[in-house]
Amino acid sequence: MVAMESDSELARGETVPDFELPGVDGGTYSLDSFDAEAILLVFTCNHCPYAQAKFDLLNELAADYDEVAVVGVNPNDAEEYPDDSFDRMRELVEDGTIAYDAYLRDESAAVADAYGAVCTPDPFLLSHEGDAWTLAYHGRLDDALNPDAEPTTIHVRDAIESVLAGEDVEIPDRPSRGCSIKWPGDS
Repeated sequence: MVAMESDSELARGETVPDFELPGVDGGTYSLDSFDAEAILLVFTCNHCPYAQAKFDLLNELAADYDEVAVVGVNPNDAEEYPDDSFDRMRELVEDGTIAYDAYLRDESAAVADAYGAVCTPDPFLLSHEGDAWTLAYHGRLDDALNPDAEPTTIHVRDAIESVLAGEDVEIPDRPSRGCSIKWPGDS
């Protein structure tokens, strides 16, 4: 396990890259697939303890905000890390461990690369600006930096509330911490 900290390639207000990725439900998704005011796009996986520690928070956010789509994207190399396979993703959704609005597979990790994601979890809060999706916040979900730590501040809730109120996110981008993305072909 190699802990990494995120550092965004994208600036706030910048239009983010679109994608077309398969979901565990059999659908294919792009940003416009979600009828939402905001999308919390989280590059995550099944096996990393940092990502696992945020499953419950992401499930809560998906349940609490009808106007926000919580979307997990797994870019990890499933050949080297079988726990990150599409079948295992589906199992975690079916057994209720993961209850996001969508859980998508980024087989080539091209989408993670386009966003500049480096770790799991690596969250990007997107805002719908006219016809485009733009970056509103890129940073940690909360202040618990280690998998066994209990958070005292949920940064992403404040960011979501700002976006839903039509305001700029005032909290600074703080790097997320997690396992390094297991890039396909890196082994």
